[in-house]
Amino acid sequence: MPTELGSNSSGVAFLVSAGIVYEIIAAACSSPQTTEINAGARSATLMKWVYLGIGQAAVFVLAAAAYDSRHRRPILVGGTLAGTLMYLQYVHANKAGLASTAPPTESYAATATDGAPQ
Repeated sequence: MPTELGSNSSGVAFLVSAGIVYEIIAAACSSPQTTEINAGARSATLMKWVYLGIGQAAVFVLAAAAYDSRHRRPILVGGTLAGTLMYLQYVHANKAGLASTAPPTESYAATATDGAPQ
């Protein structure tokens, strides 16, 4: 007889692991779209937060894998896949933004006397 619905939670562990990577990176960064739009002015800062987000996500995925040895493989596969996909999206967005001639959504041309953008 087939396995009863819900008795195998490896898929859930996979999705939770992948989801936490996306959530942590989203919490640390804006989005690939924002990176592309503003890479010309803020590439280094935007990518710094991508790297920090991926590092944080890795810590959580590794901790989850350590706590849940039964689901270690789907946790690691889901987290690695999501981290890789998000990293590639940000790298692409950064490169596309640096190569783009479209106007950014932020202006850095003029600054007030206190150094803040106008």
